[in-house]
Amino acid sequence: MSENLVIVESPAKAKTIQKFLSKDYVVKSSFGHIRDLPKKGLNVEINNNFNPIYAISSDKKKIVAELKKLAKNHQVWLASDEDREGEAISWHLSQALNLDPKSTKRIVFHEITKSAIIKALDNPRTIDLKLVNAQQARRILDRIVGYELSPVLWKKIQKGLSAGRVQSVAVRLIVDRERKINDTKINSYFKILAEFEIPDNSKTLLQAELNARFNNLEEAKSWLEKIKNESFTIKSITEKDSIKQPGAPFTTSTLQQEASKRLNFSVKQTMLIAQKLYESGHITYMRTDSTILSDQALNGAKSYILTNFSEKYYHYRQFKTKNTNAQEAHEAIRPTNFNKLTITSDDNSNRLYNLIWQRTIASQMASAKLLKTEAIINISNNKELFIANGEVIIFKGFLEVYSDNKNDHLLPSLEKIDSLNYQTISAVETFNRPPARFSEASLVKTLEELGIGRPSTYAPTISTIQSRGYIEKVNLEGKNRDSIILTLDKDGKIVQDKISRLVGSDKNKLMPTAIAEVTTDFLVKHFPSIVDYDFTAKVETEFDKIANGSEQWVPIIKTFYDSFHPLIEKAETITRKEASQARLLGVDPVSKKNIYARFGRFGPMLQKGDGDETDDKPIFATMPKDTTINTITLQQALEMFKLPRLLGQTTDGEDIITNIGRFGPYVNINKTFVSIKGFDPHTITKEEALTLYQEKIDKDKAKIIKIFEKSEIKIIHGPYGPYITNGQKNAKIPKETDPAGITESQAIKMLKEAPHKSKKRKYIKNK
Repeated sequence: MSENLVIVESPAKAKTIQKFLSKDYVVKSSFGHIRDLPKKGLNVEINNNFNPIYAISSDKKKIVAELKKLAKNHQVWLASDEDREGEAISWHLSQALNLDPKSTKRIVFHEITKSAIIKALDNPRTIDLKLVNAQQARRILDRIVGYELSPVLWKKIQKGLSAGRVQSVAVRLIVDRERKINDTKINSYFKILAEFEIPDNSKTLLQAELNARFNNLEEAKSWLEKIKNESFTIKSITEKDSIKQPGAPFTTSTLQQEASKRLNFSVKQTMLIAQKLYESGHITYMRTDSTILSDQALNGAKSYILTNFSEKYYHYRQFKTKNTNAQEAHEAIRPTNFNKLTITSDDNSNRLYNLIWQRTIASQMASAKLLKTEAIINISNNKELFIANGEVIIFKGFLEVYSDNKNDHLLPSLEKIDSLNYQTISAVETFNRPPARFSEASLVKTLEELGIGRPSTYAPTISTIQSRGYIEKVNLEGKNRDSIILTLDKDGKIVQDKISRLVGSDKNKLMPTAIAEVTTDFLVKHFPSIVDYDFTAKVETEFDKIANGSEQWVPIIKTFYDSFHPLIEKAETITRKEASQARLLGVDPVSKKNIYARFGRFGPMLQKGDGDETDDKPIFATMPKDTTINTITLQQALEMFKLPRLLGQTTDGEDIITNIGRFGPYVNINKTFVSIKGFDPHTITKEEALTLYQEKIDKDKAKIIKIFEKSEIKIIHGPYGPYITNGQKNAKIPKETDPAGITESQAIKMLKEAPHKSKKRKYIKNK
């Protein structure tokens, strides 16, 4: 019978570890956290040193009961991950299972291999309360922010919103970037590109670019005219050796970035696959700030390189960790066995494993050696110069296993060549680019550079801001933009032409929604510390100080709360109109009332009139497509207030009205709503509207199987089968019953026996 109980977080991890241990050990999983702050309520005693009130999660009570029973007869070994979250899981287990902290053994390992597990069992320690306190401080502070600030957003902006210390900063980054993009003024300039003929080499052209640019078409054309008959000579050729160094082994954030760039994985997908690889024993722990490799890993990489390449490919490196306060400062992410080139698993797991393997091996390989060549070409009677650049790899080094897929660009041989003849010289109109939108990977990189969040927070933060509706991941189609190109041919003729290029197309970019902009503006104005980059980074540093024992957690939380809570109280006086950041567009020339773009309860909208005691009730309209509160113009808004639009009447005297609703433009005739998608409700004609209306009527009639005029009951083909309806209640027709054979009395009976739709209950929250 086993005498030892090892408790880990996941079943997969438990299964892997059990294989390495004797029958004296039984390995069980806690399935993650077993205790937490309950979802409802603050559950933090504000007036009592911020004591958290923990409870065993409802879905973990059975697991805790089983572990508690086993713990009575076993020596318990707590083997959760070695980071703050893992340390907290062990502490919660010790509390829930009533374990003696002095006799309960805590073991940690960075990889799930037999040698690592045995070594951990030989070197147990006790629970590190400093790490536990750092995790508790983060959890409590985040609960305070979420519990107190989220209801303010519900009241002032929109129900269902949430705020978070890291989440709100991430949203602000994306909002600020989008505004920079929109504010970027696109200007054009002309760059000069030339193709020179190489004497005695008709197949090869020397490509070069002028070291000057021109502001407009006239300047570029004038310059081309000026050099028609000039001569071109090689002024100098410079060759320079350079080296390319391999990158450090992966940390959590760099793995997320490279997996996004090379494998097109989302941050969440990367972490899920990495977790599986770790728990299966293929890689070391995947949440780390460290780039350090253990002696065992360094020796393993060296052995592989010397065996499979040669000594000239090997170069010892130990990369220093940039973050001196790294939470998980044990080791970089690496394979546990360098001789295992692939794993027998799904394709995506193999791809991520190969990426980790290649990056780790490359970090211990020699630098790549390159030869860079620069040729400078003189233009007679001109101060400008043409410059041609080339690069070729002399020794691949680490690029043998971790290539950047860039091809050599080798300049043709220019030795003993004095003069050159151009084949074409072109002036190409080029446009400046706005800043790039964030991808998940570039957002992680920016958060890391700013010191906001930690490895364990990036993936859940990005998932949260998307699920809450603040951010959308979109594919941008881009737009065609015409550019002017002037070409000076070898006969001295200048030809002007236009080329069309697709610009702005991109994949998987993060864009803010309207609610993200309104919420960010509200927080910046009324809760500046919550979305301040430096403040948020400072809080992370204070958590690090708690983890290393140089600070106590209660004073840090108290200092934050004493400055934060008064802002919550002050927010009660903020009006909904003020919170929605209403933007005054101008004045309606007819009614002389102010026109606003603002955020309402159901999203962005337009408002005519101030709605105060000096004004009538305001009139509202929907926002036009492809506009935002910050970009819509007064003229666009005025067009929307022309809706609903009366087109005329039908032959029966019914009004034909067009408008825009939540599902797009529509026409309404006698309470029958017909989508007019593809038509503009401002310009659609009466005839077009009637045609679409008639098509819907004919389509609806085709669905009718039978009508009982007296009782106003219909039998209809529905999307889920035939049914009976009187307009207020529906009854489903059984499959074995022929709907066409149902009589009026049968239909009445079936409707009577049909269950009523259950009404949604209203729950009133006790204050």
